[in-house]
Amino acid sequence: MNRLQSELHRLYLPHGGDDGAGEQVRAMVLALAHPADWAALAAVWQGVQADLALPAAAIAVSGVDAYQLWFSLAASVPVAQAQVFFEALRLRYLGDVAPQRVRLMPLLPSTPGQMVPALQEATGHWSAFVAPDLASIFADGPWLDRQPNVDGQADLLCRLQSIQPAAWEAALSVLQPFVVPVKLAPATSPATKGSVIVGGAALDAQRFLLKVMNDEAVELPLRIDAAKALLPYTA
Repeated sequence: MNRLQSELHRLYLPHGGDDGAGEQVRAMVLALAHPADWAALAAVWQGVQADLALPAAAIAVSGVDAYQLWFSLAASVPVAQAQVFFEALRLRYLGDVAPQRVRLMPLLPSTPGQMVPALQEATGHWSAFVAPDLASIFADGPWLDRQPNVDGQADLLCRLQSIQPAAWEAALSVLQPFVVPVKLAPATSPATKGSVIVGGAALDAQRFLLKVMNDEAVELPLRIDAAKALLPYTA
């Protein structure tokens, strides 16, 4: 195992004792595309550190069309809880960005093919982790033309830390006012409105809120807020 593989395992892959079949995740990716806009995503990268006291996320270019932020959790959490976190981040920091431009991807152990760096067959370009001070130069082309240096990628990751459970819970508490969308699209509206996009598939607002409400792993106040937001759908 080389240095890069060691860092990817340390930050993003399941621990030996994690139950990969239980849809638990410790790698979470927020992507912004069409266009790739580092100025907008930088607000998220800076905000999670300044406002939520979380460690810096890794910054990556997708090799196709997007900037990405890679968040690492020290302990795996249920997918639904990761979705709650991501939707709250979107509402707080990217509220003026069209929802269809944002992809929120809790990475399950069953989707290792999305790991960075990797050659993207659709474009022939490479995804790669990039340094914060160089991120803006990829706005016109969020990719590398050739395979990134393995040791250079490892150097970027070795400085990063995983989000510890206590910090995760504290961040969810701070984000609580943003957990439930205040402008929910009607059930008949396109799924991309008021939705979470996970792995490229949109979950409509009603289905998302039901999932949050019924997930015992999500904090009770968040589940109550979700139940309240569902009232218009049951009237």
